[in-house]
Amino acid sequence: QVQLMESGGGSVQAGGSLRLSCTVSGNMYSGYCLGWFRQAPGQEHEGIALIDTIGITSYTDSVKGRFTISQGNGKNIVLLQMNSLKPEDTAMYYCAVNLLFCVRPVATMRRGDFGYWGQGTQVTVSS
Repeated sequence: QVQLMESGGGSVQAGGSLRLSCTVSGNMYSGYCLGWFRQAPGQEHEGIALIDTIGITSYTDSVKGRFTISQGNGKNIVLLQMNSLKPEDTAMYYCAVNLLFCVRPVATMRRGDFGYWGQGTQVTVSS
C-alpha cells in the first residue's frame, strides 16, 4: 500500500515563496512518476509539474521558471519549490504517483494517470 502526504502549504504575500513536500510511504519499486496538481475553488484539477525516476522534470507554462520539482533526501520525498508566487497560484495542492511511468506530458496529464493521491495542502497567496 502506497500513501502520500503533502506538507508545507500556507499563506504568503505575492512575490513570496513556499516549499511543498510530498512524502511517499510504501513500496515505490524501481520506477515511478510523481506529479503535482492544484485545484482552485470552482475549477478542475490542473497538472503543474512532473518528475520521474531518473529525475526528468517538466512544468506547465503557468509555473515554468517559478516552480521547481525535485527529489529530496531519500527516494520517498519530492519537493516543489514555489517562488515568485502570485494570487492566481492560490489553490489546494496535491501530489500523486504512478508506480510505473509518466503516461503523458504535464500539459495533458490527467487525474486518472495516477493511482495514489495525498490529501492536499492549501496555498493562499494574497496581493
